[in-house]
Amino acid sequence: MSAFIIDAFQFCRQQERREGKVAVSDLRRLSEELSGVPTGLLHWSLVGGSDRQGRPQLQVSATGLVQLRCQRCLGPMPFDLASHSVLVLAPDEATADELDQLLEEEEVEVVVGSSAMNFLTIVEDEALLALPLAPRHDHCPEPLEPVSDKPGEEARKSPFAALKNLKN
Repeated sequence: MSAFIIDAFQFCRQQERREGKVAVSDLRRLSEELSGVPTGLLHWSLVGGSDRQGRPQLQVSATGLVQLRCQRCLGPMPFDLASHSVLVLAPDEATADELDQLLEEEEVEVVVGSSAMNFLTIVEDEALLALPLAPRHDHCPEPLEPVSDKPGEEARKSPFAALKNLKN
């Protein structure tokens, strides 16, 4: 993943805005969560500014189509990733903890900013947080019939097939 380094505090002071695209395959941690070969693009945007109290904040958005693995049928499942977060920047961990306590009820996250912040890492974090914990189709496709490894031999029945009848 090529780094996109910004001075986060200056970016917010100057109310800068940037947007772009990154290949999903370039985001290693996100790629590990996906089904099969990661393809497609993630569209991102970053808007700097400040909150009502004058604290620096970044608005981060990430959208794109990714392929997850359904936890029910284990088949591929397209997922329309769409995430938007507001990050309030703090100069250090102690200040971040204080701000986190103050902003407990608001829908913002407090992070430690720096003069050399890799924005693509933040975009990847945003995408990871938008993924469902246990992705599942609303209606899984038809299950495949078991196939025997040996030609001319019938597929073995599951040892649990008999339990299905006991359920009734």
